[in-house]
Amino acid sequence: RAGRRGGGFAWPVPWVSSTLYVAVLVGGVYYDVAGAGEHEPARTAVFAGGLVALLVLDITRRHRLDARPPAGPALALLVVHLGLFALVTLFDGSGLSRALFLLVPFTAYFAFGRRAGVTLGAVCLGVLVTVFTLTAPGWYTRAEYISDLLMFALGLVLVVSTAEVAVGEQAGRARLEVTLRELEESHRLLTAYAAQVAELSTMMERTRLARDIHDSLGHHLTVISIQLEKASAFRDLDGAAADRALADARRAVGRALEEVRRAVRVTRAQTRDFSLSEALAELAEGDDGGRPVVTLELTGREDGYGAAALTALYRAAQECLTNARRHGDAGNVSISVAFGKSSARLVVTDDGEGFSPSSGRDGFGLLGMRERARLLGGAFDVRSGPGTGTVVTMTIPRRAGAAG
Repeated sequence: RAGRRGGGFAWPVPWVSSTLYVAVLVGGVYYDVAGAGEHEPARTAVFAGGLVALLVLDITRRHRLDARPPAGPALALLVVHLGLFALVTLFDGSGLSRALFLLVPFTAYFAFGRRAGVTLGAVCLGVLVTVFTLTAPGWYTRAEYISDLLMFALGLVLVVSTAEVAVGEQAGRARLEVTLRELEESHRLLTAYAAQVAELSTMMERTRLARDIHDSLGHHLTVISIQLEKASAFRDLDGAAADRALADARRAVGRALEEVRRAVRVTRAQTRDFSLSEALAELAEGDDGGRPVVTLELTGREDGYGAAALTALYRAAQECLTNARRHGDAGNVSISVAFGKSSARLVVTDDGEGFSPSSGRDGFGLLGMRERARLLGGAFDVRSGPGTGTVVTMTIPRRAGAAG
């Protein structure tokens, strides 16, 4: 309910009651001193003393009690206020002290909400009518009583409206403070998340570069090593074959350098579109003197596939060819890529020595291919066995890495 603060008592705006006490005190004393009523010093002293007691009580409450004290002490203090209101009204000759009872619904509105404030306001109005009826028979025919009643009713409307505005403002300020705290906490969390994202991005970039170095340079270095061994073996037996092997090694070095340049361009900003068909055609040309024999089959169009998807397929084919040369001693490798409407499927088959996938021989190359497929939402599978060759399948969805 409005005015509640977690079920506790809440004080109204502090200056309202003090201002009213001072106004009633000045008006009542002036009324007696100016001779408008019967001048009775004792009566005036009790009247003024009651108002001073109310002022002291308010000042003490502000300095000694919390802004939201327990309901018990607060209600006891409210009862004391009501007793002093009655005392001041009894010894007031001017009648101004009746305005003090406007503080009853005003305070109750803050303490217990709108319903309590309006109810107590109606009670105060009923009490005033009762007092008029008991003390002034026929009061309803006299203009001054009707005027007092109307002014008191108008005052009740004003104080309840003021309380409504003040409570709404306090509630709004409390919500704003909560919102600001939540925003500060959100800002702190966002800052922490940004730092984590930056760290994760750095780790992912390092992992990507490691995969690229392994898949690309590892492939070319394997070819160079084979060609240099071939040139060394044929140096004395067949000079022409040794020269061809050296020339193939030089071409492999050139391709390795091109791969490095391409990686740098991708890291900074890719300056030209990547063509998987062209890259696989270059890969299948054979840069080791014809072993293994590579056959390539492409179906469908690669249009609509993003660079990330095409690069993942190329790296997988490149790694499979490297493994067939380095570990499988394969004589034939078949590379097949089928571009469909929803996904692209790469199948690389070799007739090498093979291995047992369950033996835990997943090296960095196989691990890198699995990670590439997983990051792009695709699938990766290896089928192999000792002496039966190896079949590697990678499927990448068309949407993965798409430009738009």
